[in-house]
Amino acid sequence: MLPGVEGPSDLRALDPEQLRRLADEVRVHLVESVSRTGGHLGPNLGVVELTIALHRVFDSPHDTVVFDTGHQSYVHKLLTGRQDLSTLRTRGGVAGYPSRAESEHDVVENSHASTSLSWADGIARARTLTGEGDRCTVAVVGDGALTGGMAWEALNNIAAAQDRPLVIVVNDNERSYAPTIGGLAHHLSTLRATRGYERFLDWGKQALQRVGTPGRLAYDTLHGMKKGLKDIVAPQGMFEDLGLKYLGPVDGHDLEALERAMTIAKDFGGPVIVHALTTKGHGYAPALADVADQFHAVGVIDPVTGQPVAAGGAPKRASWTSVFADEVLAVARERDDLVGVTAAMLIPVGLHKMAEAMPERVVDVGIAEQHATTSAAGMAFAGLHPVVALYATFLNRAFDQVLLDVALHRAGVTFVLDRAGITGPDGPSHHGVWDMALLQHVPGLRLAAPRDGTRLREELREAVGVDDAPTVVRFPKGAAPEDVPALERLGGTGSWGAPDVLARTGEAPDGSSSTGSARDVLVVAVGGLAGLGLDVARRLEPHGVGATVVDPRWVLPVHPALVAACAEHRLVVVVEDGLRTGGVGSRLRDELADAGVRVDVRCVGVPVRFVDHAERAEVLEELGMTGQDVVRDVLGRVAALDEERERAGARSGTTGG
Repeated sequence: MLPGVEGPSDLRALDPEQLRRLADEVRVHLVESVSRTGGHLGPNLGVVELTIALHRVFDSPHDTVVFDTGHQSYVHKLLTGRQDLSTLRTRGGVAGYPSRAESEHDVVENSHASTSLSWADGIARARTLTGEGDRCTVAVVGDGALTGGMAWEALNNIAAAQDRPLVIVVNDNERSYAPTIGGLAHHLSTLRATRGYERFLDWGKQALQRVGTPGRLAYDTLHGMKKGLKDIVAPQGMFEDLGLKYLGPVDGHDLEALERAMTIAKDFGGPVIVHALTTKGHGYAPALADVADQFHAVGVIDPVTGQPVAAGGAPKRASWTSVFADEVLAVARERDDLVGVTAAMLIPVGLHKMAEAMPERVVDVGIAEQHATTSAAGMAFAGLHPVVALYATFLNRAFDQVLLDVALHRAGVTFVLDRAGITGPDGPSHHGVWDMALLQHVPGLRLAAPRDGTRLREELREAVGVDDAPTVVRFPKGAAPEDVPALERLGGTGSWGAPDVLARTGEAPDGSSSTGSARDVLVVAVGGLAGLGLDVARRLEPHGVGATVVDPRWVLPVHPALVAACAEHRLVVVVEDGLRTGGVGSRLRDELADAGVRVDVRCVGVPVRFVDHAERAEVLEELGMTGQDVVRDVLGRVAALDEERERAGARSGTTGG
């Protein structure tokens, strides 16, 4: 059945039995494809019937369909002409989220949660103003995304426009990444709405109010009784109080029931919620058996067993996340005031071990980074030290709270940012490249970027030791590299936040010059790019250019010893896994200017643009962030400095003569 579906219109010609066969084929195709490439498997297995019904009832792209988060859009891609998923999340291949470049059926590319309702509100409002009121707008949102405050800001506006055709399909699988947290999970309800029901209520209201004051009182009493009785049977009050019509709950794997509900919602002509109950990983036993996240996201797996396919070569190293998970638990056992805070990402950010050992001291606020941050400020005021663990890309959403709720109040809150820097296959909205540039502007904030697992443990402990300012520890995705020991610590071991010297080339053991001078180039290697910094130094040595490689450890504040080291070199090269504009290198250049240090500073980092999905190594190569690229640039700059020195010497000789 699947090869015959080239677009949504082809679905409308299929009978119920053909549709069931199609759903089965879609699941088989998803498992076979995603098991080879990795990706978001569980969420897509759960929305097969829902997506089929969606495209049978609504006429995309005439009707606009917006997917919240977007990781559940693989089925949508299959039904809109993109059935070859063999290149999923690979360089130049099919994106793991909706992509306007791929299809006119894709609208919102941003994969951050809780935004779809605002998009839908804006689109529906514009359709009305431009005279296209016959075009329906559909937002597909998960119950997890409804824990985000932005979703409720949108609902407040959507409910106020009763004449706009806007349908909200709630994909309720009781999970975001893991089980959905919070009071919302207890309020998704069974109130049903039809136009006939509404007309009956309107008729009753008009008839009673014609009687005058007694009639109005009677209507108010009867309406209150109705609402009270419904609240006893099913606690649906908040949707009704907002003025939103509600259909459901509907079995999210029953195509006929889904189509019926969506058709009623489309015909209603105003804002309606269709509440669909689905099961993440539906139809695939290994996913259903995965208690942690039902195969929310997988790597390469055996499609039959669901087990990861072991990679050959060296034994697998511990991930950055697992190192943090172990260390934060160890610190929590030593300090009763330490609490963990997560925004619906308990396992991905490594707070699960602490939650298992001391559940009362780990708070999951749902998909609500802003709330998590300000709540942490409150906890700090009351005597605790919160550790707020997020993906680096999601900290963007809480910048105002970091600035004015935490930093302004000098709150001792530690932010741990996982997946910092270039993350790879998830693409533009998931690369964690914005954090260091954003946080440069927060007064008093201290920012650490560990180079290996040992430094992560060390810098985490330093961070939670600060109780009068926000601290940040950020690290990349994947396996932590082998430890890189330091030759020495600049400024002495007792100096807080002092940088480490990792290597010196071009200098003999007695300090004499061998091939160039270690004072030619200072390579400031930030965090996980320490390996790149060392590679640059090694590559420079055969060219007669010496280098000193320094890990700043704490990039904020800039340590005086780092400023002094820069002053001793002819060229400073900063390599950072973040934006080069306004990033660590830019800040260091400003600090050097303030100190009166005149030295050329070369910033190697991510340009200010959205970076497509690909493997991390491929992205770094594309951005010119490899040892070969950096060395080529450095040699050119050193040659220019040599020429300038020769010209200056010549001018000096002429003047002297």
